Amino acid sequence: MTSWRRVLIVACVCLLCRSSSLLAAPRLAAIFGDRMVLQQDRVLKIWGRAEPGEKVSVGFAGQQHAGVADDNGRWSVTLEKLAASAKGRDLVVTGRDAKHVIHDVLVGDVWLCGGQSNMAWTLRSTVNRDLEIASADYTAIRFLRVPLISRGKPQADLPVPDPKASEGNWQKCVPDRVGNCTGVGYYFARRLYRMLKVPLGIVDVSWGGTMAQHWVAQEKLQPLKTMEPFIQRYEARLKQWKEWGGAEGARRAFQLAVKQWEKQRDEAVKKKKRVPGRPNAGLYQDPREQRHPAGMFNGMIHPIRSFRFRGILFYQGENNSFGESWKPFPSTFPLVISQWRESFGDLPFGIIQIAGWSNRRTMTYDMNHHTNIIREIQFDTWRATKNTGLIVTYDTNSNQSIHPAAKQPVGDRAARWALSEVYKVRAIGSRQPIRWKGPIVSSHEVQGEKIVVRFEEGGRRGLRLDKDDEIGFYIAGVDRVFHHARARVTRKDGAEQLVVWSDKVKQPVAVRYAWSNLPVGRLMNQLELPAYPFRTDNWPLVPHQSTGEYHRPRPGK
Repeated sequence: MTSWRRVLIVACVCLLCRSSSLLAAPRLAAIFGDRMVLQQDRVLKIWGRAEPGEKVSVGFAGQQHAGVADDNGRWSVTLEKLAASAKGRDLVVTGRDAKHVIHDVLVGDVWLCGGQSNMAWTLRSTVNRDLEIASADYTAIRFLRVPLISRGKPQADLPVPDPKASEGNWQKCVPDRVGNCTGVGYYFARRLYRMLKVPLGIVDVSWGGTMAQHWVAQEKLQPLKTMEPFIQRYEARLKQWKEWGGAEGARRAFQLAVKQWEKQRDEAVKKKKRVPGRPNAGLYQDPREQRHPAGMFNGMIHPIRSFRFRGILFYQGENNSFGESWKPFPSTFPLVISQWRESFGDLPFGIIQIAGWSNRRTMTYDMNHHTNIIREIQFDTWRATKNTGLIVTYDTNSNQSIHPAAKQPVGDRAARWALSEVYKVRAIGSRQPIRWKGPIVSSHEVQGEKIVVRFEEGGRRGLRLDKDDEIGFYIAGVDRVFHHARARVTRKDGAEQLVVWSDKVKQPVAVRYAWSNLPVGRLMNQLELPAYPFRTDNWPLVPHQSTGEYHRPRPGK
């Protein structure tokens, strides 16, 4: 090949590379996409990546604003407050020589829905799914399922989604798409949409099997003594992973472990002994990409921290209800709220209290179960934290599953809270906000062989036992041995109250209600909102398969 031809080829290649660089449009952060909803009445940050030094302009709804990418290629532009609009419009990002357009963008209210599997539970898995999916026709309700990403360090962005993937892309709540929407989030958004008449967006960051500590930054977890065993286990796995040399070394280690297990299995079969468990492939994968302290915060929360939301719903606690996982929860659960508010602003935070599962075994087992601890911590966190709400769910489980399929009551109750406390919507024919709380215990008094329980004014109106059903009440004397109790609603001084007793306890000192790993109870108010689980004692709880006692902190401690 002659020298001039070589020069020509090199020049062409350089020109093509230069042209490709010039024509590359600025990239938006992955949370922005077709069919999305932007938050109304908030100053909005639009951000992404471009060539360093490149000027980037963003146009939307008559606004045009520009910025310049920094030395690392990061750019951001601020949009002024937008009014709600159900009209789909283009958001146009223009760079030096190319532009990026996302289509059908609405403006309304966007809610962040997080937690574990009961929030992730899709509409297609809920009660009445056949009717709900077929009748869904809400083009102004949109949802985004954020990909399940866990990392060892905070990430700058979410992965760029495959345009055809169910995760990572905004979708409309219509029959061919809505089945993949979080069931709780869908029913919540649908109720808000019917009441507020503005577009609704749901960003779903839930991941089944996660604990509270997975959603909090590492630096906030490190000082907690109760987190030491969890952090140590993660660090030990990470050290082992590095000693293997990464994925290839881990694959070889797993193959060797399987071969050794096969020999043990064959020998056990010959001797008619119990076959040992097969090696767990998950233990030979990168622990940074699995569930671990701060992992989901790093991979799913930190990348979207500049996005604007109207509020948050969080449904988590089940995986802190096993073994000794309850121990850090008194610290880590409130930390989720403060951490997410640090990331997204001081937003309203709706706590969805966990339901129940499995089966009731003995009175001692029920009275000390981990789930009681988790519900009580959720209740106490609500009462101690401003601008939060607590949504009861224990009555939604018709079987022993950890995943109650009745998600509509949960979404509707969460919407009641939001309409009342966040949007200040008044009840029809009243100057008062919509009522959303069930009965909440305010005091109790021992009167002879019975205990009288009184409730706060806001939730007690129309206090009743559904069909006069006394189920779910327990009573104990000074021996702290609980027995099933009887109960009746009475009135005194114009207010309903509850009287609880048992012929087996002549000198009662404590009452509990809906206190079990699988709670039952039919105490409610006139709106049929269930009473919050309660106990009048503060005796230590000793969960099974665990060491140590749970002591309920005194208010203000």
